[in-house]
Amino acid sequence: PLMIVISEIFGVHEYIADVTRRFAKLGFFAVAPEFFYRAGDPSSMGTMAELYSKIITKTPDVQVLQDVQAVMDWSKGQGVNPNKIALNGFCWGGRIVWLACERLEKISTGIAWYGRLSGDRSLNNPTHPLDGVNQLSAPVLGLYGGKDTGIPTQQVEKMSSLLKEQTNNISAKKSKLIIYPESGHAFHADYRPSYNPSDAKAGWEEATKWLKQQGF
Repeated sequence: PLMIVISEIFGVHEYIADVTRRFAKLGFFAVAPEFFYRAGDPSSMGTMAELYSKIITKTPDVQVLQDVQAVMDWSKGQGVNPNKIALNGFCWGGRIVWLACERLEKISTGIAWYGRLSGDRSLNNPTHPLDGVNQLSAPVLGLYGGKDTGIPTQQVEKMSSLLKEQTNNISAKKSKLIIYPESGHAFHADYRPSYNPSDAKAGWEEATKWLKQQGF
């Protein structure tokens, strides 16, 4: 099975590489693409403002989704099972997981760790996950922090309600959202102050259980 690991805005650094290895040890053909290579190296940015202005604002959703599709197409020649394709994304990557499961075909499932669900619209970000719930073509497991100031629990609850309303969409009905009340944003990132060891472990266990439930 193929696992595409989608990074945070900081790109593919050691934490993302480590998570990718964890999936490989679970038996996946695990890949962590460099989605920002056209714009520059996120690790060379000195501030968050610089990172957003020079990297993120120059990385449109359509380009990222084309890259996800390119990885899926490339993987066909690598011996993967084309009927078992999963995505796992953190923060920025969590939002991309939702969008990919709404817009791309042939994805089996997605795991979105604290992926933003709504926000301002722009040419680069014309829609957000809440806008495309009815288009979901793969079930998503969403893992969120109850103290995440950037993604209010009201947004997560709204997504949960919208998913339940899609009576004719099997993927939406199968999707599941979990809120960890004592965690904030990026609670799985073991290199950041936001890391919550117990919730990170619980979330990982939910993720691996979810994959088994989806036939992986």
